[in-house]
Amino acid sequence: MFYLLYLYYADIAQEYPLLHLIQYQTVRVALAMATAMIVAVAMGSRFINWIRAKQGRGQPIREDGPVSHLSKVGTPTMGGLMILAGIGVAVLLWGDLTNPYIWIVSGVTAAFGVLGFIDDYAKVTKQTSAGLTSKQKLAAQAVMAVIAGVLTVVWMTYSPTSPGLETSIAFPFLKAILLNIGWFYVAFAAFTIIGFSNAVNLTDGLDGLAIVPVMMAAGAFGIISYLVGNFLFADYLQVHHVPGAGELAIFCAAMIGGGMGFLWYNAPPAKIFMGDTGSLALGGALGSIAVATKHELVLGIVGGLFVVEAASVMIQVGYFKLTGKRIFLMAPIHHHFEKMGWPESTVVIRFWIVAAMLALAGLATLKLR
Repeated sequence: MFYLLYLYYADIAQEYPLLHLIQYQTVRVALAMATAMIVAVAMGSRFINWIRAKQGRGQPIREDGPVSHLSKVGTPTMGGLMILAGIGVAVLLWGDLTNPYIWIVSGVTAAFGVLGFIDDYAKVTKQTSAGLTSKQKLAAQAVMAVIAGVLTVVWMTYSPTSPGLETSIAFPFLKAILLNIGWFYVAFAAFTIIGFSNAVNLTDGLDGLAIVPVMMAAGAFGIISYLVGNFLFADYLQVHHVPGAGELAIFCAAMIGGGMGFLWYNAPPAKIFMGDTGSLALGGALGSIAVATKHELVLGIVGGLFVVEAASVMIQVGYFKLTGKRIFLMAPIHHHFEKMGWPESTVVIRFWIVAAMLALAGLATLKLR
């Protein structure tokens, strides 16, 4: 079906030469970003008013959180639907729908988005910040991530990639070393997707805190996807070439555009929260893109802010169970700085700066080999 559509548009392009520009990936990247942003902004006020009417008291606020957060009571959640709508429209319009990586990443994003929606719905209806149990979420995430990992390995096995690349882990800074772990790679891929999904989810605690670093990471992986998918650039940079992965640059651009549209309404004071609908989906998307481009470890650098946020929670919980004491005033770590007296805007902007530095450091690994 998609091939027939391609032929149809090819015939139209013959009559209108300007449409030939669409065949260029860079043009479609720009169009995807603009489209996703326009869709998210267009949903804007009407969607927020509708979701506020449906949710009533909005997202519950943690009772043990900073006192300043009490002013956010009544703010609606599930704003991630705006981002996902923008991504969906942009990818359908400008993505190559014959590309398996587009479908794998889109599938992970949609599935994790549905899981996040269910969690948000439980929080709103029960008026509790708990939502689904951690075991329920992890079990669902594991099933979806394993399926994505298997599909990625199977496709790479039958595509013209380097032998063994599909089940290998590539290392930043080391051009020639590949650790082939066989089908255990599926577990590693699933861990990457699940871990990053939850890391973004934990970071989403302040207005604008998560979405901007997500956009920065998407920008970095948009560049990585483009370079890895292009044989000449991959050969020059001595990174592993993954045919077809370049199309994920369109998906990354859509994430940036959708994020910008959402940020228009999420900028302090937020009119709507992303919710688990957005954070789980966007984190899962970044994780699956890293798996598809064979840059899983680089994701830990590019998205280092999210890694630190998740690590702060694990350290806090583990230390408390062992000693009964806390290392941080509150976890995740952005709340620790709030408890220290930093204004919310100060925490957010400083974390953005850290995220930008880490994204650049991750990109630097492409050349330092």
